[in-house]
Amino acid sequence: MHTSVKLVFHLFIILKLFSMQISQDSVVTLNYTMFDAQGNIIDKNHDPIVYLHGGYDNILPAVEAALEGQSIGQTVTVTMEADEAFGEIDPSLVHEEDVGLFPPDLEVGMMFETRDPETGEAAQFRVTGIDAGLVTVDGNHPLAGMKLRFDAEILSVRAATEEEIAHGHVHGEHGHHHDE
Repeated sequence: MHTSVKLVFHLFIILKLFSMQISQDSVVTLNYTMFDAQGNIIDKNHDPIVYLHGGYDNILPAVEAALEGQSIGQTVTVTMEADEAFGEIDPSLVHEEDVGLFPPDLEVGMMFETRDPETGEAAQFRVTGIDAGLVTVDGNHPLAGMKLRFDAEILSVRAATEEEIAHGHVHGEHGHHHDE
């Protein structure tokens, strides 16, 4: 192939890659920083996150909506009220239990998983207090009740494979791995 034809072909491929917009069944790689209402950083990724775009519940819906139509190199900022982020605090998910039900090395901040005896559904609870023989556990997400700002930079976008779409999540590097 002639050198100038090769160059044009390579430029076409590069432009195609950088112009792909986020849409249904796109695999998106991004960096993010999450802030509380006062502007304090409360979470920031160390490695890029990769998710399958298009209503697969792999990212907060408000963030996914803001990313729709965006391309590599673009940034988005999404400010979310609690109900758009991790929900309002549900007082029915806060319980006091006897300290004897827990291991002796119990500390505030520890996480426990329990199963509903009727449905078998798993639920996580965080220890938020230990006092007078009682342990307070909270099943709310740690960020429930908070207004949040989510800043993201889009690093890459590609079409998802048929297998990723069927499974509802990304495979490969930074994605989900299935045991063979």
